[in-house]
Amino acid sequence: MDMNCRTAVWILLPVLLLLTASCGTTRHGRVLEQGEASWYGPGFHGRTTANGETYNQNELTAAHRTLPFNTVVRVINLDNGKSVNVRINDRGPYARGRIIDLSKEAARRIDMVDSGVAPVRLILVSSEQPIRTRGPGNIRQEEFTIQLASYHRRSDAESYARQISNSRVATGEVDGRTVYRVYYGRYRKPDDARRDLERLKRDGHEGYIRQVQN
Repeated sequence: MDMNCRTAVWILLPVLLLLTASCGTTRHGRVLEQGEASWYGPGFHGRTTANGETYNQNELTAAHRTLPFNTVVRVINLDNGKSVNVRINDRGPYARGRIIDLSKEAARRIDMVDSGVAPVRLILVSSEQPIRTRGPGNIRQEEFTIQLASYHRRSDAESYARQISNSRVATGEVDGRTVYRVYYGRYRKPDDARRDLERLKRDGHEGYIRQVQN
């Protein structure tokens, strides 16, 4: 191979790699999904979201089962044409048939607070990570767990965890502060997690299901 050919290869190689990496990645402005939206509010206000933030029902955020955290999507209410941009900071919804769970404020913006659910279309606005939409190699296996408690002192978390077999303590961060969360179980199906959560509640323990961050 002469010098000119080698030079051409080195020039084209980055371009080819870029094209390969972008294959299967959803472009901004593309429709991601269409289905049913719900919203969640007072019962979760102040709790920790799946990405470690404090949930605020008055902010424009949402829960989605697979979109990367901090992805921004436009949610269009197909009943009335109203739309709102929301940032993904939580995981869910786990009800069958739902594709996104909006904050109360986001639901108010598209006039679906009273109805509780609405048919919507999701359009990608921005994402910090590529969003791959096809190909079996791009599908991640979801995993769920039950969060039982969160403490600012490890000793408190460990003391509580000792009361419940198969629970564990994991370190996280909320608003720049270290927290120690008590988790129970790992599940491939949210229905299995719900079954164990109901049993734990009967034993006097509170908690909620969250998706393990991929």
